[in-house]
Amino acid sequence: MDEPPSNAPTSCRTVRSTPSIAYATCRIVISAPSIGHATPSIARATSSIARATSSSADATPSIGLTISSIVGATPSNARAQPHAAAAPLRNPANPGPIHAQQVDYPASQDQLDPAPDSDLSNYRPADKLRGRVALITGGDSGIGRAVAIAYAMEGAHVAILNDTRMDDAAETKRLVEAKGGRCLTIQADIREFDQCERAVAETVAEYGALDILVNNAAYQRMQRDFDDVTLEQFDRTIRTNVYGTFHMTKAAMPHLGERSVIINTGSIIGLTGKEFLLDYTTSKGAVHTFTKSLALMLADKGIRVNAVVPGPVWTPNIPATMTPDMVEG
Repeated sequence: MDEPPSNAPTSCRTVRSTPSIAYATCRIVISAPSIGHATPSIARATSSIARATSSSADATPSIGLTISSIVGATPSNARAQPHAAAAPLRNPANPGPIHAQQVDYPASQDQLDPAPDSDLSNYRPADKLRGRVALITGGDSGIGRAVAIAYAMEGAHVAILNDTRMDDAAETKRLVEAKGGRCLTIQADIREFDQCERAVAETVAEYGALDILVNNAAYQRMQRDFDDVTLEQFDRTIRTNVYGTFHMTKAAMPHLGERSVIINTGSIIGLTGKEFLLDYTTSKGAVHTFTKSLALMLADKGIRVNAVVPGPVWTPNIPATMTPDMVEG
């Protein structure tokens, strides 16, 4: 919910090149909105993941706050497709103030006011992911929903995984199909490895392959005082955000090969810290270093690993895990 200090690092990049891999295998770029509160434009935050998927062998994958980051996986000979004249672009970044509000966890995206912008009406696809298969955790709402829609617009077959709010998952499926894509919904808990294996197996059974894994699902709960961070809360946060990322990667690895991509969602406060999100920031710091180490480990296999490190984003987790005064902005 807070932007980084002015002296915060703007880029953290890990690169490894081998004779067969001329591109960077990991690039973490930190992008935070200039505003101090969550931005209703989920589409801007998801942009990072699209470019992070880019698999062009002669281009460095970039990660920032534009939807094309998540969509990448572009063959080096791919060309952007011409488009008919489009309506003037609208600016969804500032649809109005975010009012003080609180909803029960787990929240639905339909409960948020103003509604997050995840329709990607400003996004111009270029057929980057034609024939690719992507599995996105936490794909029912927020960043995950926008990623699923963007991937579908780029031609990918999409599977989304979440453990609650299957009504939101059904809405994501409807939105993906409205763009002409295919979307498989899977209910699973990423804290349990056997459920992650099942989710991967269902994806491969449906589409015949798996090319892209987006580890986006996460849990957070705000506590202002250290004594209020219970053992149960700390365990749930770490098991969801860290174990879940490891579990999904472990389950997916037998199906990934050269030109496959793994993208992990980090957080700006995993680098700067945040006093009321002790366990969450701890988990996101772990995701950042996991990403860098895994990128080095898998470079020889031609599998790229990237992290997107967004600033505040207006998702159901915000009003469901924070007090009304912290939501307002």
